[in-house]
Amino acid sequence: MASKDGKRAPPTAATNLIAGGGAGMMEALVCHPLDTIKVRMQLSKRGRQPGEARRGFIRTGVDIVKKEGPLALYKGLGAVVTGIIPKMAIRFTSFEWYKQLLRNKETGVISGQGLFFAGLSAGVTEAVLVVTPMEVVKIRLQAQNHSMADPLDVPKYRNAAHALYTVVREEGIGALYRGVSLTALRQGSNQAVNFTAYTYFKQWLYQWQPQYEGGNLPSYQTTFIGLVSGAMGPLSNAPIDTIKTRLQKMPAEPGTTALQRISRIAGDMFRQEGVHAFYKGITPRIMRVAPGQAVTFTVYEFLRERLERSGPAMFSAGRNREKEFDSMKAKAA
Repeated sequence: MASKDGKRAPPTAATNLIAGGGAGMMEALVCHPLDTIKVRMQLSKRGRQPGEARRGFIRTGVDIVKKEGPLALYKGLGAVVTGIIPKMAIRFTSFEWYKQLLRNKETGVISGQGLFFAGLSAGVTEAVLVVTPMEVVKIRLQAQNHSMADPLDVPKYRNAAHALYTVVREEGIGALYRGVSLTALRQGSNQAVNFTAYTYFKQWLYQWQPQYEGGNLPSYQTTFIGLVSGAMGPLSNAPIDTIKTRLQKMPAEPGTTALQRISRIAGDMFRQEGVHAFYKGITPRIMRVAPGQAVTFTVYEFLRERLERSGPAMFSAGRNREKEFDSMKAKAA
């Protein structure tokens, strides 16, 4: 929907909830297997000894399927699906809210720096409210090397709800926020880069194709710029994500602070596995995040347009029904 000045009006919170949630669900279903492979690669200690072979993402995926069954690639999906709707709603709604705060009060224009900080703030917000607990549960499920094809191979965590219950019972509710600082840093940097790049790409495409101004770009263009902007985040923060994954898999250690655990994990990785260890899983992560953002932005823009088109029609229909009802009451009286 366009505003009075011809520019597209900011989406409502309800639009963000429905469009963002729908986009997130589609992204999770399409890309989750790559996330499972990424987590296994990040947790792997292979390659720490001289001459020891390191598994690539294809070999890792094949091994998971052979040993644990194809459904093992979807371990932790329940935790993701549970959190994806609030996560995406918070991401898009908070981004729009931060953009309004950071706009120039006189011109209504937001600078590139303002876009970056709006994306950064949106990423931190979603990390604290939803992503960290969801990721702790997801990683515990993904880290289990049990066969889903063998009913006698009973894992410690049976599903997302059971994993949540077990982690809280054994380690306390604080365990759900293990790695929150790293998660916030990862999500913040991801969304800062992602939203800034995506917004600039959209602006350039609108300038090149003024016929689309105030509406949606063609889906193939939204998919392409979502893919490119989505790949930029993982490249900028891969070490943060790898350390975070290892930290969230670990149980609590009494007497040690989060900073001490992070420092020890990073030091051990460097000494035992080398610099490359910080980039374990980068290929499946890019392959998961980049298409994921392409799916997310494409589905979000599609659903947003449909919702904004149907909104006025639904409102008008509702008003007409009210008038008819009032007319019937008047005749009856």
